[in-house]
Amino acid sequence: MNLPDELQYTKEHEWVRVEGDIATIGITHYAQDQLGDVVYVELPDEGEEFSKGDVFCVVESVKAVNDIFTPLTCQILEVNDPLADSPETLNDDPYEEGWMVKVKMLEPDEADELISAQEYEAYIREETE
Repeated sequence: MNLPDELQYTKEHEWVRVEGDIATIGITHYAQDQLGDVVYVELPDEGEEFSKGDVFCVVESVKAVNDIFTPLTCQILEVNDPLADSPETLNDDPYEEGWMVKVKMLEPDEADELISAQEYEAYIREETE
């Protein structure tokens, strides 16, 4: 399973790259694999604010429609607009080209609650047994 060590993860299957008070958020390789072929992505608008746990994005695949929850209280700084035209990027490259949003963390301490690649991998193993 592809889990870059430099990222942090959530049990809701998002990844987070923290750089100062800015975070980049996307869905994990495991999440996109479970979804199947992604056909549509609805992203938030720049400037919107979300509390930790809010739905900030919707991903539609050939299997289902899934809400994506923000792992941090944040304000959207940048949206990966090309995903709207090429949602399959989430399947092809979830960690680089498939990022969803860049945000300003409004409660930076919440990043301490994210888990490491090793902890996330162990969580997935437990979840699938």
